[in-house]
Amino acid sequence: MKRDDAMEMFELDTWSRAHLARIEDALSLHVGPHAPAGLGEAMRYAVLDGGKRLRPLLVLAASEAADGLDAAAVRAACAVELIHAYSLVHDDLPCMDNDVLRRGKPTVHVKFGEAPALLAGDALQALAFELLAPDDGSLPDAVQARLCRLLARAAGAAGMAGGQAIDLASVGRALTEAELRQMHRLKTGALLQASVMMGAACGAPDARAQAGLQSFGAAIGLAFQVVDDILDVTADSATLGKTAGKDAAADKPTYVSLMGLHAARAHADDLLREALDALAATGLPDTRALAALARMVVERDR
Repeated sequence: MKRDDAMEMFELDTWSRAHLARIEDALSLHVGPHAPAGLGEAMRYAVLDGGKRLRPLLVLAASEAADGLDAAAVRAACAVELIHAYSLVHDDLPCMDNDVLRRGKPTVHVKFGEAPALLAGDALQALAFELLAPDDGSLPDAVQARLCRLLARAAGAAGMAGGQAIDLASVGRALTEAELRQMHRLKTGALLQASVMMGAACGAPDARAQAGLQSFGAAIGLAFQVVDDILDVTADSATLGKTAGKDAAADKPTYVSLMGLHAARAHADDLLREALDALAATGLPDTRALAALARMVVERDR
């Protein structure tokens, strides 16, 4: 069967709806409202009722492809989303991007104040790792350790935080394509790639499959940011759910400013092909959900 024929037989919307319902239920359960002094309310505001949930969907899709442990995959999916949510809360603060709109509503610091927003982000980050280390025996210790290491590396100086540091230091500078690629591989791509590899870590794929999934995650991680750069100049704030045009206004280097709009779109398409080729190289029997999510990353309008 040809790849496109197989894709036509897979209904991403149907698959996503079932998995999104599980993710939302789990997030609502784990991010309770009872943290002191309104902290729980700010945490829930940051996490619930918004977002594409791409990262947890990648975790679940990769876990399914690797025949992973379901209980581990759901916890890993929630943990990745909590790290993503914390990063958005902190990125939006006045000391960072100073943004007022996120997921179609006021940012957390606008709604609750800067100090509560900072604490909400801190608490979400801590909760992510707490979820990966349950004390009820539901996750083997070795799986807990693998998941914690993957997430910590993707969130820290070798991943998201390091990429954000480069981003802040690059305002007003002309970066080369290699420098821009490195920034985005860390800032955005590392957590997306980790989502795939955390899903894989819930199972036991062989070395060939792991290498293919690693390459797949790297390709879609970069593709996501290329498309984000495109949407920043082609979509409006209502569609994006966040402030459009803010990168240009802040004089930040992007793939559009470096390559031009047409070349940036072509680059995103190239990265999609690279991702699909990497999936084919895994040898895993069913990677249709991962392939469909990759297409969604490149073809999305928000």
